[in-house]
Amino acid sequence: MAKQLSAEQKTISQIFSEPRVNFLIPDYQRPYSWKREQCETLWNDIKDFAFPNDNCDDFSDSDTYFLGTILTYDNNSSQYEVVDGQQRLVTFLLMLRAFYDAFGKMQDSKAKNILTTLEQCIWNTDKFRNPDKSSLKIISEVITDGDKDELKKIITTGKTTKGNTSNYAQNYRDFQKWIKEFIDRTPDYFSLLPFRILDNCILLPIKVDSQETALQIFTTLNDRGMPLSDADILKAKFYKFYSDNEEKKEEFVQDWKTLEELCEKIFHPKKGISPLEELFTTYMYYLKAKNGSRTTSFKSLRKFYEQDNYKYLQNETFEDLKSLADFWKDIYSRNYNRFSERVLRQLHILEYSPYAIWRHVVSAYFLVYRKNMTRADDKAFYNFLKKLTAFVLANSIYRPGVGSIRLPIHNEIVNLYEKKPFEFKGFKFELEIMSTKRKELVFSNQRLITRAMLAWWIFRDEEQELPPIGMKLEIEHIYARSQKENLSDESIVELLGNKSLLESNINIQASDYRFADKKKYYLGQKRNKKKQAGTKVLELRHLAENYDDFSEEDIVRRNEKIFAAFTNFLREQNLLL
Repeated sequence: MAKQLSAEQKTISQIFSEPRVNFLIPDYQRPYSWKREQCETLWNDIKDFAFPNDNCDDFSDSDTYFLGTILTYDNNSSQYEVVDGQQRLVTFLLMLRAFYDAFGKMQDSKAKNILTTLEQCIWNTDKFRNPDKSSLKIISEVITDGDKDELKKIITTGKTTKGNTSNYAQNYRDFQKWIKEFIDRTPDYFSLLPFRILDNCILLPIKVDSQETALQIFTTLNDRGMPLSDADILKAKFYKFYSDNEEKKEEFVQDWKTLEELCEKIFHPKKGISPLEELFTTYMYYLKAKNGSRTTSFKSLRKFYEQDNYKYLQNETFEDLKSLADFWKDIYSRNYNRFSERVLRQLHILEYSPYAIWRHVVSAYFLVYRKNMTRADDKAFYNFLKKLTAFVLANSIYRPGVGSIRLPIHNEIVNLYEKKPFEFKGFKFELEIMSTKRKELVFSNQRLITRAMLAWWIFRDEEQELPPIGMKLEIEHIYARSQKENLSDESIVELLGNKSLLESNINIQASDYRFADKKKYYLGQKRNKKKQAGTKVLELRHLAENYDDFSEEDIVRRNEKIFAAFTNFLREQNLLL
């Protein structure tokens, strides 16, 4: 942990008026995002604290109001880099500047006293404590904040124009309005409010000796909003590579915004990782393979990329990331100009995979073979996807658990980079054991492998059209669960042979009815003299058109048919011993 860490409660006045110290909002931070709602809540809380029950005499000078923590580290340039707390710090700076603007129009001694105090909090001062209004106490270097110059203008001049629409300008105008309303309502006591804010509102500044320690503490303590991601730090490192070229810096900022927006649309990772980090993680697998590493252990994302002074962020990396994101955009938007129908069908099946790691393998394939990947000649890519699908599904039955798939996947990513056969040598499956495992496995709706196997079974049919982009398919019990007591063994109702994927709206309509009643929903029916569309799932339509009932024998027969086809699939992909 830290060699040096200090944490001592301080008032707003003590924090902002400390001489020869600036707060730096570093380049990797997100832009200032507080809007009227957050500022109004802060204003009302402070006002109610300083004037309890709207009565200035109900306040005691010993009262304090705690506003949270500020996490910084000393960057050895007389600056405290802010890792957590930038929103509150900037908001207070705007509030103090609005107070300064209001009191600057007054001539009494109280106003002059508070102006002197405010000056020392808002601007840096010389040895005689005279303010330099071009030198703010808070400096923002946030890369993606196009409005940061507006902050400096507001604090320097105290003015905004109608053309100023940033959060800085809007919040500053709100503070001006609220302060004026307060002064008009309490003309005899209004000067007490800024003093009580400065002297009785407190923060807990936590100061550490390094960025690394600050980020560790932040990750541990922060439970508000979205914490800084590793991608934010990596963004700043990329940005520094363009520090000597203004044109390239601007180009990078725009490219980064575009990349971030694209990742938000195409990646939906589990909580704890941002969409952009998902892209960096995927690329990390490729870089590890490039180094010949077959290990399944990983450093954190930032730890990996910061090796050897962030060498992995140099050269072609950013262009690779943009190219990779564009590749996945075309997958999820089903770009038929780039991919054939059969490739998109196979990728759609993989979308149901129990393991997210399949995307890393596909990404590695793209990065290695991208120059040869064309729609007109996609046989190799299609065959690769089929083998990957077969292995992922089989492994989920044979060796359940994500830990079991990491080693073979990492091994194959290295083989991809080295352009060796993609064959999962040493990780194939014994047919007898596979048969036993699948019979022992309960294919409940909660198991990810259930949905994945059904997707493979349905969409392997070239006549089966893919659902519209974004449509969610649910698991349907063809034989109603409510009738399971009529089966020789109630567990038969959960066999894969009794399940299919079905559009969610039809799944709701069909509910848990008997098969004879479900048929009309599968095929579509007239309601209110209007024909309702049936399912697009060809197998369910076939069953509805040709079966009057769906019995226990039908479940067992269909179950064996599914697994016989799956065994042949594994055999075709040379994955059986």
